[in-house]
Amino acid sequence: MPEIQTVLLILLSLFAILLVLGVPISIAITFSSIIPMLLYMPFNIVMMSAAQNFLAGMNKYSFMALTLFMLSGSIMNETGLAKRLVNLAKLLVGGIPGSIAHINVVSNMLFGALSGSAVAAASAIGKVMIPLQEEEGYNKEFAAAVNIASSPIGFLIPPSGMLILYSTLTGGAASITALFFAGYFPGFLLAFVVMIVSFIIAKKEKYGTTSISSWRERRKILVEGFPALILIILIIVGMLAGIFTPTEASGIAAFYSLVLALIYKSITMEKLWIILEDTVVMTGAVLFLVSSSAIMSWLFAFSQIPNLLSEVLLSIAGSKEGILIMINIILLIAGMFMDVGPINVIFTPLFFPIIMELGVDPVHFGIIMITNSAVGVCTPPVGNVLFVGSSIANVRVDKVIPWIIPMVIAQIIVVFIVTFWESAVLFIPRALGLY
Repeated sequence: MPEIQTVLLILLSLFAILLVLGVPISIAITFSSIIPMLLYMPFNIVMMSAAQNFLAGMNKYSFMALTLFMLSGSIMNETGLAKRLVNLAKLLVGGIPGSIAHINVVSNMLFGALSGSAVAAASAIGKVMIPLQEEEGYNKEFAAAVNIASSPIGFLIPPSGMLILYSTLTGGAASITALFFAGYFPGFLLAFVVMIVSFIIAKKEKYGTTSISSWRERRKILVEGFPALILIILIIVGMLAGIFTPTEASGIAAFYSLVLALIYKSITMEKLWIILEDTVVMTGAVLFLVSSSAIMSWLFAFSQIPNLLSEVLLSIAGSKEGILIMINIILLIAGMFMDVGPINVIFTPLFFPIIMELGVDPVHFGIIMITNSAVGVCTPPVGNVLFVGSSIANVRVDKVIPWIIPMVIAQIIVVFIVTFWESAVLFIPRALGLY
């Protein structure tokens, strides 16, 4: 039997080489997992077992929810939702100094929850908000930083595809419904700290407020924007009341989004066909990624890599708290180089057995993982949302970094609050009797 260290070295070396060569991450995971298995068993058995694990990885009922929520998000993107949510956010935070920046944060939070994508939120909301902030005399790099820092918050606000993916990767050990409700605390806290930093900068730069004085305009905004929020309310209330499961909720969300698009007259058969094609492509990419991770999980279990990693982390950190700090650091660094989906797929099978041994609640750990990932993707120097958001604002990344660093530091503090204040994270799902 080969040494576990040898297997781990081969795995990491192959994975790094394939990524550097530009190989898609799903294929890199597959090949870097299959090759070390040849040290344990013959080629034909390895290939047969890999194929079985690959197919088993995508054969999960909960993926229906992920697919239908993605479809719902794609349809909502076609309804002119961004502008409606921006106006709705203006009602909520329009009277605060630096109000347009706060409107950006709230809009991203709402839009990200509905679209399920940080890149979509940064793009759709950024295209509306950044020109508005420029017109009001806001620094363009500051506007870009606010948009970037707030766009991944939707990963934690239901219905979040990443929380569904995490639940699936744990084999259902973490309930999707419990994860949805546990995501509210860190999601709102991430938004709050970005708004606090924005408020301080706005006071320093003497940015003003944007209020809506006309009641007629307020009513119009509510009428136009509220139907989009009903979707979130419908999903949450329905699941909480036991009327439908998360998977059934996803079907209702897709149907409601289509009806809303038809009411707004913002969708045609041609657009709908493109949306369906995009959803199929996105679903295929996610399923391929998850199936690849199933092969990697098989290698981890067979070679007992998580046991070795647990021993190493414990010897370095010396305690449960120390291990959680090290896991946070690893995830934050990973977030600088990878998107939330691949982080979820790669590190959940690796860390989940370790945290279960430590007695960490699986729902709590899922929130820790997604919060880390959400912060990581907008963290300098190479977070992918950082580059997307800078491109949308048409500003250089190095000019945005000084403005976004205080926001990222504040969000990293939130990561550690979420990590070590379990009762706050799990308060809502426990109070609702979800587990």
